[in-house]
Amino acid sequence: MLTFLYSTWDPSTGIHLGPVTLHYYSLMFIFAFGLGYMIMTKIYKIDNVNVKYVEPLFTWTLIGTILGARLGHVVFYQPELFREDFWSVFLPIRTKPHLEFTGFSGLASHGATIALIFTTLYYSFKIIRKNPFWVYDRIGIPVALGGAFVRIGNFFNSEIIGKAAPENSPFAVLFPQQSSEYGAIVPRYPTQLFEAAGYVLLFVLLWILYRYTKKKYQQGWLFGLFFIILWAVRFFVEYLKEPQGDEFIHFAGLNTGQILSIPFMLAGFVIMFTSINRMITEEENEKPD
Repeated sequence: MLTFLYSTWDPSTGIHLGPVTLHYYSLMFIFAFGLGYMIMTKIYKIDNVNVKYVEPLFTWTLIGTILGARLGHVVFYQPELFREDFWSVFLPIRTKPHLEFTGFSGLASHGATIALIFTTLYYSFKIIRKNPFWVYDRIGIPVALGGAFVRIGNFFNSEIIGKAAPENSPFAVLFPQQSSEYGAIVPRYPTQLFEAAGYVLLFVLLWILYRYTKKKYQQGWLFGLFFIILWAVRFFVEYLKEPQGDEFIHFAGLNTGQILSIPFMLAGFVIMFTSINRMITEEENEKPD
């Protein structure tokens, strides 16, 4: 029988620049948004759409992601914060037991998705004046890659870790810095990397379909596929994850993350199969400029 020596993941907390520390999780967010900006600029150029529309999209995406992800985490996983430390819900601080700068932590992808749907609706109708599904089809491409960077940030932080893994498993990783909420420090599945790998593959698939097929003219098709695969990755990886905080949504053996993912997957199927009614021509694709 093969015997594997499990890996130990014990990185530094970040890049120390004198009294300031650039935490890896924050750096992953910067990389995600930076690459997202460049990818959307490239996409708009391919579609012959004025790149002046990229900057407001970036701004609204940033607002929606941070605010939605934070509120989503608190609502779905830590609602007691509204009562116990209200300002920590909206600001990168905690006030109890003492005032402390924490940065933006405790973020939920389901909340970010809901917020992005609404901010992108505003952007679509009021700024670029295109069918929202046209924007959703394209924004899903960098968002998939951004999701991978976020999970890599979680890996650096030794958070959102997996359940205990057999010591002879090739995937077993020891997280000495893991949060005390996970109990004994034992080899665990690196579920952050499993998710990240799934999101990278989704990004590659969406880019190929956007770039080398006509599916981008079938408004909503790429977005529906994005929803189905992204939330399916999340759904199945959840089987290997430890619970995040005091999860209070459970049904039929499914945890909070899985239950919240199901409506998004179903919506993806509906959007994808109704996209045939939203076909546009190449000329229409290039409007408004």
